[in-house]
Parts: sequence; C-alpha cells; structure tokens
Amino acid sequence: MQKVRHRQADVGGLEVFFREAGRPGQPTVLLLHGFPSSSHTFRDVMPTLANVAHVIAPDLPGFGMSSSPTVDKYDYTFENLARTIETLLDQLEVERFFIYLHDFGAPVGYHLATSAPNRIRGLIVQSGNAHEDGLGEQWDGAKAYWADPTDDKRAELPDWLNFAGTRDQYLAGLPEYLRTLHPPESWHLDWERMSRPGNIDAQFALFSDYANHVARFEEIAEYHRAHQPPALVLWGRRDAYFDVDEVLAYHRALDRMDAHIYDGGHFLLETHAAECANLMRAFVLDNI
Repeated sequence: MQKVRHRQADVGGLEVFFREAGRPGQPTVLLLHGFPSSSHTFRDVMPTLANVAHVIAPDLPGFGMSSSPTVDKYDYTFENLARTIETLLDQLEVERFFIYLHDFGAPVGYHLATSAPNRIRGLIVQSGNAHEDGLGEQWDGAKAYWADPTDDKRAELPDWLNFAGTRDQYLAGLPEYLRTLHPPESWHLDWERMSRPGNIDAQFALFSDYANHVARFEEIAEYHRAHQPPALVLWGRRDAYFDVDEVLAYHRALDRMDAHIYDGGHFLLETHAAECANLMRAFVLDNI
C-alpha cells in the first residue's frame, strides 16, 4: 500500500497544498476536487491508485489548506484556477496526465484539456458536467441569475453558502442508509475552511463564473470530437445537483467510454471509494 505525502508549493505567490502518492515517472493522475471540498475527497482512493500511478491532488485556491486570498487579490475564475494548477504541474515536471473531473474541478480540468489536448491521457469524470443534459431544473435559478445578475435575482437564489448548504452537498437527496455512511468531518472541514475571511465572496465569484463554463460546452464538445480521450465516467444516481442524464451525454460524445452508476450521491467517493479506486486503477493500466 502506497503512502500519501502532504506537501505545499509556492505557486505565483500562493501557497498551494497538495497530496501526492506514487513515484514520479509513473503515469500521472491529477485529481481535481469540486465545491465545497478539497483534496480530502481523495484520501481513500489515492493509496490504491498510487500502486500504478503518480497521483497529485491539489487544493484549489480558496479551498482546503491552500491560500484563500480575497477577491481583490486573486481572480476567482476557473480559467485562472487552471493557470495556477498548470504552473504547479510545471513545477512538478508533469508533462502528460490523466485528469479526474468533479463538480467545480470539471471547468478547471477542461481549461487544461482544451488548451493543451496532447497532455491529456484520459478523463475520469465523476459528477463533472460538460453538457446541458446534466443541468436539470435545479439549475433554473442559477441560469436566471447568470442571464440577469442583479441584486434582485441574487436575492432569489437559495442560501447555500453556509454550514447547512455545505452539508447538503454531501447529503441532499440521500436516503437514511446512505446518509449514515458519510463521515460528518467532511463537511465540518469544508465549512471551517470556506468560512475564512472573504472566502464566501470568492465562492460566489466561482459560482458566477460557472456560467462561462456552461457557455464553453460547444468548445468542450469539439475537444471531445477532435481528440476522443478515453474516459471513465462514475456517477451517483441520487446526485441532487447533476442529473444522471449527463452520463448518456458523455456516451454519445466519446467512443472509448466506460460508465458506472452507483447508488450514491454527489460525493460518491465518500460511500464508494473502494469500487471507484479499483476502476480508476484498471482504467490507468488500460490506457498507458
């Protein structure tokens, strides 16, 4: 069993925390977390994956143990987050890599993929949206705000940037037998880090910028068509935020795509880490 190392890097004046396992020289897997979490999401899959890969799981700026500058000191857009991660990869001398896309990690990862397609060995997608199919009616309020970002429209949005909203990312839509499988320290850790001074503004800035990710869906579709990266798609059928229809959208877009749908929610690795780790390990071995 491989040990996980916990490291920090100075990336353009930001302190970026990341977890690392496996040996440089093995195929690299970049694990990108979503909102409101951190690399803590990957704690249970990294040792298994590191048996065959060099695994890097950073905390994005504003999340986890990485720096959380205020919005006047850091441009909280997914494109800029991608630049920060690209610089980290360059510092670690990583050239080509598999990429894990979850939630907010998906727009970060797709910026990396579309800007340098030849660096991408394959996609591992877990509740990472790239098609309209996954944006069900639960996104109607967000779309209304993006189209008309006024104070009145913002007031109509649900109040999710708080402790209850953080917990709901893990538990929303789940029956009791699945809720009890989720360790509560996950959302307590997330909220402790998210409630740092100025961080709520940063998180809202990223929510607002998600509109630009949606606007890039056709560009991402062209990336899929032109490069046909091999893909492993993992999904919780009870995900309250991204509809399972998204899985079929990936199936239509990609020729080499393997999909697995589990009885889980948005944070699938909290309940199905062993199953997903074994699939990820096999996916890497099949595509090197």
